[in-house]
Amino acid sequence: MPQKSATPPRELPEEDAHAARFARQRAADRGALAQDYVELIADLQEGAGEARAVDVARRLGVSQATVTAAVARLVRDGLVETKPYRALFLTDAGRAMAERARRRHAVVVRFLRSLGLDEATAEADAEGIEHHVSEATLDAFERVMRERDGG
Repeated sequence: MPQKSATPPRELPEEDAHAARFARQRAADRGALAQDYVELIADLQEGAGEARAVDVARRLGVSQATVTAAVARLVRDGLVETKPYRALFLTDAGRAMAERARRRHAVVVRFLRSLGLDEATAEADAEGIEHHVSEATLDAFERVMRERDGG
């Protein structure tokens, strides 16, 4: 016999709306990888002067083969350019995506810190939240922080 949950069941939304939520989630999951890569490539370029695939692999904790496959998708999507035996280069579209990702990350970290979380926890949690939160929610985070800061 199934055990009864302590939490009451929630009312399910209409099927199309429910499916749309999951479709948005899947799209965010696909975009998260590209955002993480272009953001890291931008950080490496600015910090170290170049972004090498080996450095990307080390920083993301993945294999060179994984980076090679991901970079091929980023090239196909017009976000990264590669040159034989050279570093990785962001296109204008890649730089724009990196800036959007940085902004989203910064807003989420700042919001989580405003709730009293320590820096390490806020940074770690922001890595997942930043890709899945809507612009409306980001705007709400910023509004709450402005109101809390007094303007």
